[in-house]
Amino acid sequence: MGAEKLTKDEVEAFLAARPGGVQDLEPLSGGAWSSAWAYRAGNEELVVRFGPDASWYEADRTAMTFAGPDLPVPEVREVGTTASGQAYAISVRHRYGWFLEDTPVELADATGPTLTRLLVALYRVPAPPDVPVVWHQAGPSTRSWREFLLAGLSDDPDKLVSGWADALAEDAQLAALSAAVTERVKSLVDACPERRDLIHGDLLHGNVLVSPDATRVEAVLSWKCSVRGDFLFDAAWCSFWAPWHPGIAAADPLSGLLRAPTVRAEPGALVDAATRHHCYELHIGFTHLGWNVWTKNHEALAATARRLADVLERGPLPLTTD
Repeated sequence: MGAEKLTKDEVEAFLAARPGGVQDLEPLSGGAWSSAWAYRAGNEELVVRFGPDASWYEADRTAMTFAGPDLPVPEVREVGTTASGQAYAISVRHRYGWFLEDTPVELADATGPTLTRLLVALYRVPAPPDVPVVWHQAGPSTRSWREFLLAGLSDDPDKLVSGWADALAEDAQLAALSAAVTERVKSLVDACPERRDLIHGDLLHGNVLVSPDATRVEAVLSWKCSVRGDFLFDAAWCSFWAPWHPGIAAADPLSGLLRAPTVRAEPGALVDAATRHHCYELHIGFTHLGWNVWTKNHEALAATARRLADVLERGPLPLTTD
């Protein structure tokens, strides 16, 4: 899984021939797919990332066009492929603050409005005519938002994360949970509108950096999971994982988004909001059953299954949209 990790000497040699050279090279905590290193080139602080697919980094570079005061996207300076075949990207470093999932409960009064502004900023990014759901992949894409959601319930052998369905079927409890969630999502999906709002798709895992006082977003990173669909999906992402992150739970970004004047001013934006949000929470939990099987993370699989079962039993949240 992910990219073959480069040694410090290999990274240093790769960067040495570039403008400004390389100083103060240090490893950063990377994602599941990539490794990352911070360094200085002259007077600039930069980050180089290595991973399996250059298109993911091209998505980051394209996402620079979405940038605004509440949606800061780091500048991507270079994307390419190393001599050994690894994709790489060099970006401007943003280093000070909290990752969103680490914000403390004590800062929730600041984190809540900051996260709401981020969600609204994503919502406000215009959608080009006929933009596909998976906007950053090359080639034709005719899949609708509803089809995209339903596809996430299937174990597709053509996807990198695949081969998980049999493992779920072999466990009686997981098989029953998966079947119940699949049935529920299919019953709710018709309420999900064919919107093309900008969805980041992974606001946790070190992908959103906020200021030390949590009053502003400093950087929104890693756009490889981004799609075009219903803006409530990112809010569902936060709420599904909130039990793991008390600061996000206390900030309650979903309530802030529902009260946002910009959203409320759009006719129909919040029709069936509770049903849509519930559908997306279930979709997120289900797809992460497969992810945890694929990564062989049995502890996370059990925890995700418990959370998913709770959300299924709870049903839609009683949302106030008036």
